[in-house]
Amino acid sequence: MSALSPRTPRPTPGSVADHLRFGRWTNPGWDARFAQGRIERLGLDPRQKAGKLSGGQRAQLALTLAVAKRPELLVLDEPIASLDPLARREFLQDVMEVVVEHGTSVILSSHLVADLERACDYFVVLVDSRVQIAGGIDELLASHYRLTGPLRDRDALPGYQLVIGESHTDRQSTLVVRTDKPILDPLWNIENLDLEDLVLAYMARGVKQDRRPKLEVRS
Repeated sequence: MSALSPRTPRPTPGSVADHLRFGRWTNPGWDARFAQGRIERLGLDPRQKAGKLSGGQRAQLALTLAVAKRPELLVLDEPIASLDPLARREFLQDVMEVVVEHGTSVILSSHLVADLERACDYFVVLVDSRVQIAGGIDELLASHYRLTGPLRDRDALPGYQLVIGESHTDRQSTLVVRTDKPILDPLWNIENLDLEDLVLAYMARGVKQDRRPKLEVRS
């Protein structure tokens, strides 16, 4: 336990300093120099109650506490969901700095797909806890396309084109497909997907799969 000197302002209960002190007491590998330096860089008053901080400041305090433990793996569950766009960007930039400077692996769970595209290099889409697609972001974007053209049945496509989603009108078909080979049919208008379109396609596919009748065997 550390003592406060007479000249040190006494922190209020639940303050930023209290959180840092608790982190030091409960983590043998606690990096006090990193934690204190980061709090100073963020401009946080150690006497300020954590509950009175803005959403972005609370997220940054939580990140400081997590990284100061010097973990090999950092799991962040919806850390930016309640933040404004600027705070989200700053938070994700700091997460990327942690990865580069400390070699920490980060698993980041979020519904904000556009932000994930800037910060992550490997992507997993889950629907009802089931993996729908997983892979490097660049690889996934390079192998998924939206095809628009004359009405046709999905079974007419080559076997190497996996249909992820489809919609049809009386004259036109729109398909989302995954393929590693060139699409040579001149009747198709071909568009690349962005990450949000890709996620929505797989989420819709996962929901449809869950709605299929299930065989129940009773003894």
